[in-house]
Amino acid sequence: MRLNTFSRPLGFLLLFLSTQTAFSHKVAQAQTQVSPATTTKSICPAQLGTSVDAVINRPLFSRARWGILVQPLSSVQTLYGRDAQKFFTPASNLKLLTTAAVLQQLGANFRIRTSVYQNANGVLRVVGRGDPSLNDTQLQALAKQLKQKGITQIKQLIADDSYIQGDIVNPTWQWEDVQSDYGAPVNSFILNQNVFGLKLVPQAVGKISQLVWTDANEAKQWRTINQSITVAQNQPSNINVTRDLSGGVLRIQGQVAANSEPYLVNLPVVDPNYYFLRRFRTALATEKISLGQTLVATGGTNLQELAAVQSPPLSELLMETNQNSNNLYAEALLRALAFKQPRVPNKSTADLGLEALKASLTQLGVNSANYILVDGSGLSRRDLVTPEAFVQTLRGIARTPAASVYRASLPVAGKSGTLANRFRGTPAEAIVQAKTGTLTGVVSLSGYVNSPKYEPLVFSIIVNQSEQPASVIRQAMDEIVVLLVQLQRC
Repeated sequence: MRLNTFSRPLGFLLLFLSTQTAFSHKVAQAQTQVSPATTTKSICPAQLGTSVDAVINRPLFSRARWGILVQPLSSVQTLYGRDAQKFFTPASNLKLLTTAAVLQQLGANFRIRTSVYQNANGVLRVVGRGDPSLNDTQLQALAKQLKQKGITQIKQLIADDSYIQGDIVNPTWQWEDVQSDYGAPVNSFILNQNVFGLKLVPQAVGKISQLVWTDANEAKQWRTINQSITVAQNQPSNINVTRDLSGGVLRIQGQVAANSEPYLVNLPVVDPNYYFLRRFRTALATEKISLGQTLVATGGTNLQELAAVQSPPLSELLMETNQNSNNLYAEALLRALAFKQPRVPNKSTADLGLEALKASLTQLGVNSANYILVDGSGLSRRDLVTPEAFVQTLRGIARTPAASVYRASLPVAGKSGTLANRFRGTPAEAIVQAKTGTLTGVVSLSGYVNSPKYEPLVFSIIVNQSEQPASVIRQAMDEIVVLLVQLQRC
């Protein structure tokens, strides 16, 4: 047995850096802008090019790069294309590739198992396999199973995190992303999506806001300096959190409006393995099981399985990934792709997952020259994908037996996920299924159009290098999608 040093958290490599957590949630996908004002009309295919050009050639988009491809689902006939074979930063549209590959390779019923084993010497070993859905309720279920086996005392518990190896945070992600809940670390033990929470409760005007931790164990890990002030109720609430990892200092600054709801803050855990062990100790104590020494290590032999919990089936994990654009789920599923691959010395699980992803995309008919991938979520700005690659993926997965499962994972215009508040009251409502994507200067939307008067379509629209607010770009994208819905044969 050797101690695990391969996947030390990135934070420990940057002990002397401090950073301000970005609560603007720049990759958040919740859309709230007004849907494009349209009237029901019909457009002939010959008119589509002129109509789309009228949208994207507006002066306010003169500095932006547009990549667009629209084709029938059943053929490669191009109804509209602009720079469709050029590289773009895709943002969360990349999840379309990851989820298609995972579904193709692992199947809709695939589940991720977390197990507790008893070894010959009485030591218990808990083995994590990167289940992104694992939460405190499932930890409690593990503890109950152990209690039912007659275990009341554990002298030593080993957390075996060897299943997923490599950096727990992608080294190409921006530092502010790593410090935000949407950039949480990914490893063998993912619990409560590897974030912990606190809230700031307003007091009397001029007074320090009250800090309330959702987990007392995490409060002990930090020296907290709370400088947030309660201000008049007509002022906005705005909180900044700075973490000094070298000194374990959490500095809270900003303001909370009086009489407002508590201001909620989620932060990524620094060391997921020990976060898991702290929470598991609490779950065991609830069952009156005492726990002695805990250790994070790799290697060893797993003999008798005493307890286990499983994730929901992959079909449900895909729903969370695509509907809510969950980065952690996408990264965990990328690593799940490596489960069937032979281990390669000094090669991370994420890299093995990327190799399997590329092989799967090739099977789906996606040209490998159309993408360069470095993560599974699209949070990295080094990801490069063409609109053609997304169209090829959407068409390829549509030809597989799992097509309906894949479709069900996508947001529905005006109805669900990150499209719940877009396209309402337009002809596109309820008949467009598509994945959103947002980074600073990047907006993307790719998916299916079930046109009532035309054959089904696949499309990809990506905008890069725009100085316009994301809401302005989305408005224009939505106008284009509505045009696609209004196509008819003529």
